[in-house]
Amino acid sequence: MRFVFLSYNYSPDIFSPEEWTERIKFYVGSLEVLSMKHSVIRVDQINYTGNFIYNGVQYFCVDEGKKKNYFPRNLNRFVKKLNPDVVVVSSFLFPLQVLQLRSCLGKKIKIIVQHHAEKPYTGTRKLIQKMASRLIDAYIFASFEIGAEWVKNGNLVDEKKIHEIVGGTSIFYPVEKCIAREKIHIQEEVIFLWAGRFNANKDPITVVKAFLKFARLQPGRKLYMIYQTTELLEEVKQLISATKSNDSIVLVGQVKHLEMLYWFNSADFIISGSHYEGSGTAICEAMSCGCVPIVTDIPSFRAIIAEGKCGFLYEAGNENALFDSLLQTMTPLAQEKQAKALEQFKNNLSFDAIAAKFQELAATL
Repeated sequence: MRFVFLSYNYSPDIFSPEEWTERIKFYVGSLEVLSMKHSVIRVDQINYTGNFIYNGVQYFCVDEGKKKNYFPRNLNRFVKKLNPDVVVVSSFLFPLQVLQLRSCLGKKIKIIVQHHAEKPYTGTRKLIQKMASRLIDAYIFASFEIGAEWVKNGNLVDEKKIHEIVGGTSIFYPVEKCIAREKIHIQEEVIFLWAGRFNANKDPITVVKAFLKFARLQPGRKLYMIYQTTELLEEVKQLISATKSNDSIVLVGQVKHLEMLYWFNSADFIISGSHYEGSGTAICEAMSCGCVPIVTDIPSFRAIIAEGKCGFLYEAGNENALFDSLLQTMTPLAQEKQAKALEQFKNNLSFDAIAAKFQELAATL
């Protein structure tokens, strides 16, 4: 089978194949696995024109010089000339372009659109999304629930077209905990980790409040917080300084992505306070290293941790619910969930698992 993965997004800040493959490494590992049995092509728009093969995947980079090309006639014609059996479009944000793609490709070639955390359109663009969805053969979401909400809102037309495949996943792997902790110079007995932006959606405030309460009962527990943005940093600092347990939370700041391998392998638990996530790459990365997730009860996380079988779910924004989940980490149940987290990652979230799901989906269309 011949797969073409197509993006209508334009990335003017990328000037070379090396930069591009580095940026999208969370997504293309599954394509590399898929290429072992199928012909796999990626078509992207960056500030570079050319083609190359990388780890079995054929890349075509097109630079049309536009951030948003509403009428990509040349691009769609180029895709057709590649003779695909299946075209996978990245993001539901380009319904007008997809309508034109269907017209260009005809009825025989299958079109799949994959969700990447974008929110559904409203107004006129919503109507165009709905029109395009009639001509799409399958919708991919990290969680069926998220896709079903799009259908309920009237942006998509058919619940039967929804399929669950996670978007970004992990390039990391298990490392001996003692080796990982030596690398980052931490030695506490039990370590909790936060990795995300300090903004309202990620809700570090609820996490900090709950953990400070937990640390008063378990003085030896430590939460390390790695963050890329600082919108709520001062408020977090004030909460920490106002308590006697202020040494239980360590504000690490920014960490290079490759170094996260050692942080995820050092931690026993990964905490998220997110109110919305289209997928959950950081949680996948943590699980690939054996971290047990303590995450909010939202659709994407429910799918990632198998409805709580390999982690703990709590109500978003609920400090007491998170505190109760933290208390459960002190029970034998937490140790059982570590093995289940690794198993869930291997069977459903790894590059191999994602490639298998793409193959199965394409075969049914």
